[in-house]
Amino acid sequence: MASVAKGAMIFMMLGAITACGPKPDDATTAEQSKAARVAFQQELDVTRQLRITELTKPDGWTSLVGLHWIDPGSHYIGSSAGNGIKLAVGPAHLGMVDLSQNRVRFVPEKGAAITLDGQPFTSEAILRADDAPTGPSVIAFDEGKGQATVIKRGDRYLLRVKHADAPTRTGFRGIEYWPTTADWRVEGRFVPHPAGKTLEIANIIGTTDAVPNPGAIEFERDGKTFRIEALDEGAETLFLVFADRTSGHGSYPAGRFLDVAKPGVGGTVVLDFNQSRNPPCAFTPFATCPLPPPENRLDVAIQAGEKTYAHSAN
Repeated sequence: MASVAKGAMIFMMLGAITACGPKPDDATTAEQSKAARVAFQQELDVTRQLRITELTKPDGWTSLVGLHWIDPGSHYIGSSAGNGIKLAVGPAHLGMVDLSQNRVRFVPEKGAAITLDGQPFTSEAILRADDAPTGPSVIAFDEGKGQATVIKRGDRYLLRVKHADAPTRTGFRGIEYWPTTADWRVEGRFVPHPAGKTLEIANIIGTTDAVPNPGAIEFERDGKTFRIEALDEGAETLFLVFADRTSGHGSYPAGRFLDVAKPGVGGTVVLDFNQSRNPPCAFTPFATCPLPPPENRLDVAIQAGEKTYAHSAN
């Protein structure tokens, strides 16, 4: 994900490309235009490499190996067949979780070599979920290669498990992109909603969350006006979850993501669809990705950004 500063740099480069088109009789201008296009592509390549680095780091999205619902009551965790929550990889017996009154208690298996939030752990503890201000508690095993955290979706809890040796990480196949083009860097207008408005966003596991929806972004393409509802997740950017005519026909069927710098004076924003990216669910079956709301299913083929991820035949 590019930073706002990096995104602004890319936008300025693209502006130079579109504003400084080469003149047939002006070799200098042509060279400047070519240099601007090369510089933009190089900057975009750096952003994309950083994204791949994040995806494939030992605890990145490609390291997911499990997603387990935690029902009320007590459940043993481990890789052996007798556990209520059976891990795909890890110790035969990790410990026990108990869900009661919206609290998840963890009791480690006696003698298990694990840590909790980076510290050796042998007693019991109440685990933080991912909605806690300080983030979720992290249970680490297999000398730190494995991690388990509690996440909350709707009013239910799940155990998310990662491992550095996940086949989706060790067998990562890279990302394909549509050709970079300034045509898909478009200027839009932010239309604010009343303060406090939220939008119900469903996710791929069947739960729904009310997400802050500060406004919509309108942009034009081929003489038509399109509108995308924007989400605010507390960052310095707006978050867009959208589908278009390429969804399932070149891009990931369940839509793509795009970050947009929050509007400046006059409500102007820039949507660089070259930065459109696949959700984590494109790389692993164990993520809980938001789905595009009906308002964000666009009747246009956005042939820019990331294409469908090519999974291994295995």
